Amino acid sequence: MKKILFLCIAFISILNASKPELTVNIAPQKYFVEKIVKDKFEINVMVKPGSSPHNYEPKPSQMKSLVNSKAYFLVGDPFEQAWMDKFKQNAKNTLFVDTTKGIEKMQMEEHDHEHEEHTTQTHHDHDHSGLDPHVWLDPVLVKTQAKNIYDAMVEIDSQNSDFYKTNYEEFLKELDSLDENIKTILSPYKDKAFMVFHPSWGYFAKRYDLEQISIEIEGKEPKPNELVELIEEAKKHDIKIVFVAPQFSQKSAKTISKNINANVIAIDPISANWKESMLDTANQIANSYK
Repeated sequence: MKKILFLCIAFISILNASKPELTVNIAPQKYFVEKIVKDKFEINVMVKPGSSPHNYEPKPSQMKSLVNSKAYFLVGDPFEQAWMDKFKQNAKNTLFVDTTKGIEKMQMEEHDHEHEEHTTQTHHDHDHSGLDPHVWLDPVLVKTQAKNIYDAMVEIDSQNSDFYKTNYEEFLKELDSLDENIKTILSPYKDKAFMVFHPSWGYFAKRYDLEQISIEIEGKEPKPNELVELIEEAKKHDIKIVFVAPQFSQKSAKTISKNINANVIAIDPISANWKESMLDTANQIANSYK
């Protein structure tokens, strides 16, 4: 019996090893690609959940997988841009696919804490980091990403185009359903604000009529005087929830939450459990205002 079990495991390992490969930048993209290709490909994720794309360096094993990949699905993160020349130089036979093609990106929001004396209005300024890459946190925009993934798979593996089309259309239905669920959850809380250290949730906030207030100042912890301003602003907005993420510091977020009696909730913008994470974020915001 043990011998048979061993042979079965060995056979499955051989099958998996023989699968063609695809590469994605972050775990949510793996979720999207798997919805369309199912188990036909092994999917290599460059930035593992819990890691930060901002200071990430690919391992040799990941570079090897990239070289062997039929396609690399991009999301426009600065990490990709920093490594792009090296990636393309090494992976000459890999198709590089911009999954954000057709998406109009927003500027990355950076909170402006320098208020003019004659107004108490909240201002947002465009920071140095350019366009916001976090399009995967809006289910409607993910539909465009899914179309780009589907088109690439048909180009790579045309003989299975019907298979990919069926899966793609099913995924669109799932995204529409998720969008409707989040709308239902958040519709009573239109124009409510939430606070987060790194402004990853701008597209999410825009889609569901919320306001995102970032804590970081040019990617850094706020200084003591800036922290005081943030606490005052959080009080003005009646902030009930402060989000933290494993990739970023939690120190200032916890300080602010203590001063305004808000909940500190951990969310991961690059969670592998993308759908569950999106619903959890919506529910956490809604619950904080009930």
